Amino acid sequence: MSNHVYKTIELTGSSTKSIEQAITNAIERASKTVHNMRWFEVTETRGHIENNSIAHWQVTLKVGFTLDD
Repeated sequence: MSNHVYKTIELTGSSTKSIEQAITNAIERASKTVHNMRWFEVTETRGHIENNSIAHWQVTLKVGFTLDD
């Protein structure tokens, strides 16, 4: 087993459907430019209300990835 060094970034994803979809949207978008992502931690969850119902979810994540050798 090798020694790993991780770097973390903060992402915010949004969705009109669900918290889970907001997380997925953030990770899928980041995966286009960030490689070797290994874990995430939800640090904040927010929502926007319009006409007395939830219009969209917004989730902030910390994402850890390993550095290239």
